[in-house]
Amino acid sequence: MLNVHNLTVSFMGTELFSGITFKLNKGDRIGLIGKNGAGKSTLLKVLSKDIESSGTMAFDKDVQIGFLRQDIDFVAGRTILEEAYQAFEEIKEIELKLDEINEQLARRTDYESEEYSQLILDLTDSTERYELLGGYNYQGDTEKILQGLGFQREDFDKLTDTFSGGWRMRIELAKLLLQNNDILLLDEPTNHLDIESIIWLENFLKGYSGAIVLVSHDKMFLDNVTNRTIEISLGQIYDYKKPYSEFLLLRGEIKEKQLQAQKNQEKEIKQKQHLINKFKAKASKASMAQSLMKQLDKVELIEVDKDDNQAMNVRFAISKDPGKIIVEAENLSKSYGDKHVLENVDLLIERNSKIAFVGQNGQGKSTLAKMMVGEIPFEGLLKLGHNVEVGYFAQNQSEHLPPEKTVLEIMEDAATDGNRMRVRDMLGSFLFGGDAVDKKAKVLSGGERNRLALCKLLLAPFNVLIMDEPTNHLDIASKNVLKEALKSFNGTLILVSHDRDFLQGLTSTVYGFKDKEIKEYLGDIDYFLEQHKIESLREAEKRTIVKVDKTSDKKEANPFSKEQEKQLKKLKNKLSNIETEIADLEAEVEKIDLELAQDYDEVSARPSFFKKYKAKKAKVDALMEQWEKVEAEVANFS
Repeated sequence: MLNVHNLTVSFMGTELFSGITFKLNKGDRIGLIGKNGAGKSTLLKVLSKDIESSGTMAFDKDVQIGFLRQDIDFVAGRTILEEAYQAFEEIKEIELKLDEINEQLARRTDYESEEYSQLILDLTDSTERYELLGGYNYQGDTEKILQGLGFQREDFDKLTDTFSGGWRMRIELAKLLLQNNDILLLDEPTNHLDIESIIWLENFLKGYSGAIVLVSHDKMFLDNVTNRTIEISLGQIYDYKKPYSEFLLLRGEIKEKQLQAQKNQEKEIKQKQHLINKFKAKASKASMAQSLMKQLDKVELIEVDKDDNQAMNVRFAISKDPGKIIVEAENLSKSYGDKHVLENVDLLIERNSKIAFVGQNGQGKSTLAKMMVGEIPFEGLLKLGHNVEVGYFAQNQSEHLPPEKTVLEIMEDAATDGNRMRVRDMLGSFLFGGDAVDKKAKVLSGGERNRLALCKLLLAPFNVLIMDEPTNHLDIASKNVLKEALKSFNGTLILVSHDRDFLQGLTSTVYGFKDKEIKEYLGDIDYFLEQHKIESLREAEKRTIVKVDKTSDKKEANPFSKEQEKQLKKLKNKLSNIETEIADLEAEVEKIDLELAQDYDEVSARPSFFKKYKAKKAKVDALMEQWEKVEAEVANFS
């Protein structure tokens, strides 16, 4: 479907990646991974032809590409259904044409005329085309997909303008899924989706017949959807036909083999170099030295895949010990106009609790978090306990960074006299070192903005952390670091998140939000999901040991038969053994020569000295002849 060859992309004078080559086939579901700023979203834009690059891209004829971008621009005044129907451009055109034809047929009476006959033919052709395109099913399909993505039927006739960016992203995703695209490019499709919608999307994409390239930092989503992983790291790509977790195992195993092979090669080169140095000064052995030098010239040095091991260094420390009660609420209610989000909620959160807020979007998770920090008004009683100091990370916190200010300026503005001197060190811990502190917020990637918002959070004292979707846009490595930091946090944690893998093992209590109520589950996210019996979830949550198929990822087919390969390996081992034996004997002869030079009379007087000395030199000559024969046999294989 698509051949990419020698692709190179630069951004602001810096090469993001160079010389990238890969092929996209029908049925491929590729997880595109890498650290924030590695170029994942840029590569999607290149594949969609949004931006130019050097290199070549060859598409199959008439290939249609659908791209879920992060920036969406809807036409004002359309309802959700009307916007979703934009996916069926040709169907909508035919509908208009059919209406026009039927209107003409209704008012014309010249039944025998050629014009009337032509209208009948046009009606027949348009009706057949309409049916072929699925015109009688598209409305039902649209409603199914919108509901799968979390919309209610009563939402369908509401204007898109009244929905937040996250919900508008879902409408755009629905349009893409409804189109008959051959290739789907999805840039973080699970952002803003709740857990149930993510599971629905997983099942939909697993049955998708075209090719998919998706950027995601949700490990479980990648494992459940993809069958191939491409990692962008340090300007290069690593391509394996495995989902994410299996890719990690295989990548680690391959790197271990590369390191061992490199070690063995270095040992072999050192050994040959020793022989060359010994033989090149002797006329009788010059030919062998030349042969060894030619061998070294042909050796392709084994390289070990490079890893980008830069990672955030995060530590959340409590400011002071709070009282036993952190949050207490009675008869808590919240409405937005006629929409009641929470009604008569009673709540008690104690010190050192680790709580996850979970539920469909719009059920009040973020609303309750905002109420706890006093950001929005509410009805009922809600009070914080003694000595409680809250650190709050809002879902859209990174979007409120002043675009024209630099990373350093944003931090210095938020700093106090007590921590202003530590600002640069803190930024370095969040991977903003060197010139990165002079970047303006408007040019930062989504993940970089999130890292900066997290760093800024640490400037204020807290013993309670309330975090609303802190992993959005963070790469997998950064998410792992954040998770470990939160595990080590000695304060109270309240976490709003849709990321199942991130929540696993992080919280001990789950608050489920549904129908204006909150239900407490004394267990982790797995327990909560099992209780709700979400279809197919148990299989998705199973932790199985992956057996790596070591044969399927070979880059090239072996040119030899198994018997030839076995014979070649035997000859190479024999050659290596001969070289080792020659090197050892040469060392012994060299040692004897040195002893003779120092005390000839004493050494030569030893019993059978010259006989043994000559035998060693003769053995070296015999081994050299044997080496030449075996080396010639090895050369016959190339």
